Amino acid sequence: MADRFSERIVMASLRRDDPAEQRGALRFFYRNWRPTRFGRAWNRAFAWASGLGLGPPFLVTLLVRGRRSGELRANILVTATYQGQRYLVSMLGERSDWVQNVRAARGMGLIKHGRTVPVRLIEIAPDKRAPILKAWCQVATSGRHHLPVPFDAPVSSFEEISADYPVFRIDPVS
Repeated sequence: MADRFSERIVMASLRRDDPAEQRGALRFFYRNWRPTRFGRAWNRAFAWASGLGLGPPFLVTLLVRGRRSGELRANILVTATYQGQRYLVSMLGERSDWVQNVRAARGMGLIKHGRTVPVRLIEIAPDKRAPILKAWCQVATSGRHHLPVPFDAPVSSFEEISADYPVFRIDPVS
């Protein structure tokens, strides 16, 4: 049942164009909901820098085991804070590699920003995502271009797209 639901979401995202592709420079970073070769290199460089603690505190490196290789994969992500909790949002939707890797790893990973912290990522149900997506858009200034909703739209507008963009709560592991 859950597989059919996930498959339906993936197919819906395939039919829509990535809104970021309509923007000049972002076209060089992302095509068809995937990073380009240039985008992957850029992301690797920023993941390395963020892991060292450079950059703003909301920019973190997520390290999670690859679902096929088993090797640690690094992704640069923006954290959003909502009601005192920190969250990660997939700007590229369900097909994002880091989302699939987190699910395969049952939410276990590492967050790096200067120091490395083991975390468990808890996926948020689609009906609870809208206010978190809006909060994320306030800090993810380039990432928000992937959403078909203006960043200053009311939360009700984010409810319409919340099933397309996975959100994970960051829980530290002791």
